[in-house]
Amino acid sequence: MHVADEATHDFLSTYNANALAIRERLPFLPLPTFSFGSWLALLIAGILLLVGLAPFAFRGDAWLRSVSWPLSIVVGILNASLHISSSIYFHRWMPGVYSSPLLLIAAVALLAYSKTPPRRANDATSG
Repeated sequence: MHVADEATHDFLSTYNANALAIRERLPFLPLPTFSFGSWLALLIAGILLLVGLAPFAFRGDAWLRSVSWPLSIVVGILNASLHISSSIYFHRWMPGVYSSPLLLIAAVALLAYSKTPPRRANDATSG
């Protein structure tokens, strides 16, 4: 949903312009710029990777819970916060801001659910 929000509201024109301006002021910071095709391909690859990890998540693998923390903080909370705060700063709706509340809620839920191991049906004691 967030990718569609960004794609339909011309996120790349805003991002690429800002990345170039930041690189001009801070040349040591290697921020990439993207064409629409490469940006979309990278996002689709990322989403497919996450979908591929879903069976491990539903199985409750512990290693995936540890991976979920940085993912939810960077991809969810930080990303959503940047979309929302930039909309406030620039006094206009920035690309990606419409789906940012949902992204933020999903990231916080991921953090909450990944804190403890899931309870499995065979873990319960029968009596």
